[in-house]
Amino acid sequence: MVQVVHIVDVESGNLQSITNAIEHLGYEVKLIRSGADPELDKAETLILPGVGNFGHFTRNMRARGFVDAISSYIASGRPLMGICVGLQVLFRSSEEDPGAEGLALVDMSLSRFRDESKPVPEIGWNTLQLDGDQFFGLDPCGRYYFVHSYAAMLANGAGRLREQGWRVATARYGDERFVAALARGNLFATQFHPEKSGKLGLQLLANFLKQQHPSIDRGSQDIELLTNDYSNYGLTRRIIACLDVRANDEGDLVVTKGDQYDVRDKQESGAIRNLGKPVELAQLYYEQGADEITFLNITSFKDCPLRDAPMLEVLRLAAKTTFVPLTVGGGIRDIVDPDGTRISALDVAGLYFRSGADKVSIGTDAVYAAERYYEAGTRGDGSSPIETISKAYGSQAVVISVDPKRVYVDSPDDTPNKTIESKYPNSKGQRWCWYQCTLKGGRECSKIGVWELVRACEALGAGEILLNCIDRDGTNVGYDLELLKLVKYAVKIPVVASSGAGKPEHFQEAFLETGVDACLGAGIFHRGEYTVREVKDHLSRNGLKVRLI
Repeated sequence: MVQVVHIVDVESGNLQSITNAIEHLGYEVKLIRSGADPELDKAETLILPGVGNFGHFTRNMRARGFVDAISSYIASGRPLMGICVGLQVLFRSSEEDPGAEGLALVDMSLSRFRDESKPVPEIGWNTLQLDGDQFFGLDPCGRYYFVHSYAAMLANGAGRLREQGWRVATARYGDERFVAALARGNLFATQFHPEKSGKLGLQLLANFLKQQHPSIDRGSQDIELLTNDYSNYGLTRRIIACLDVRANDEGDLVVTKGDQYDVRDKQESGAIRNLGKPVELAQLYYEQGADEITFLNITSFKDCPLRDAPMLEVLRLAAKTTFVPLTVGGGIRDIVDPDGTRISALDVAGLYFRSGADKVSIGTDAVYAAERYYEAGTRGDGSSPIETISKAYGSQAVVISVDPKRVYVDSPDDTPNKTIESKYPNSKGQRWCWYQCTLKGGRECSKIGVWELVRACEALGAGEILLNCIDRDGTNVGYDLELLKLVKYAVKIPVVASSGAGKPEHFQEAFLETGVDACLGAGIFHRGEYTVREVKDHLSRNGLKVRLI
């Protein structure tokens, strides 16, 4: 008889991923949406997952009657595992929402990472240090996926937590050490996402579900080498595989790639370039070691995403076998359904999250939101997709996809937007330029520049920038390093380099010369010129820490 694992559902983030991971391990999953649900009395193993805002999560728990129910469950001695906000709710409170109360099972509060020297949120693959005995097979030489802005900081070590009976694993982001995992009695919780930590995370989940604590035999030299590497604040360099998805002329969803966003083949039939099937390619890149997969629905501005069943099915199927973070972009906006029903961007995002996405990418509507932000005197009104989604799911769930192109001018006085003096003048000898933001797949232009856009989106609540470049798209000559430096200087949130990578050296120079937090590749992988593993091997040989599988 298949064992049933119950998951608490307070509509906070992507539960499909943890469901997929547990089912992949051979268990049945049932969701519990109320503390009064009789299923809770039957539960033998309970998972408390969550993404996003501490206050949103804890208030939903209380509104649904979970506080007393979970306390009774814990008192019964049955195992419970918390993930991300599911760990944070065990604490008293959080700076994220000072008025919200946690379960206070841990006598500490959470605070935000200081962002003077490092990007916040922390997004990426970090190592752990065990403060005592191993538990549930946590691997101090392994890499686990973190995505959060708030944590339980340990300025003076974990002694206070040990006094409360907790076994502790910690991680370090820059110069700040924080709680990465806790265990006491029948409780186990992780700040990281095991369901998004590849095969290592799946093994950890399996250990918990079996209530096993296998020991990991690692040499002290290897552990010291990993845990003392803070060249990138403790994180590996992320390599993201991007799949531009659209329907071809026969109506089938395919992965394609264009030159300056033109995806039709000029030399042959003029048909949409078909580089493969989305689900199969996502699985291939996962097996090669991609740290994240991004799906961009590149014609979604024409359609209603709620009726885009094929794209949702692609996401759902990919999430079943691809246990790293999935980002989906296209159509994340307030819409009017063909039947006249108004549907919010928050509801659209929720649909993608329930299908398996971990983050949503906002493009055209981010430009509109930034324009309104400046028109209102540098403030938001709470209604933009960036604001509504980040408030419910957290800033780390909102990626801004920027599509700028270079515009040369005679001097900075010729535009109100931020300019740079380029090393590469145009044919007219002009050196000054700004980066104009485009929308609707590069088909329309905004008056706003990339500097102004990303600063507005950060202020509105975005957690990451996916920085494309129309001028470099499909060229294979490398990323626009001047653009990357400009945007990295403009914001404190993580920046992902995109457009132009043609060889492993391009990834290396982007990391070293601009400080970007991740590099994205598309055509370089789709055409089989290099694998993800080959890019990572090159980075590793040149002293850049990467996650190798």
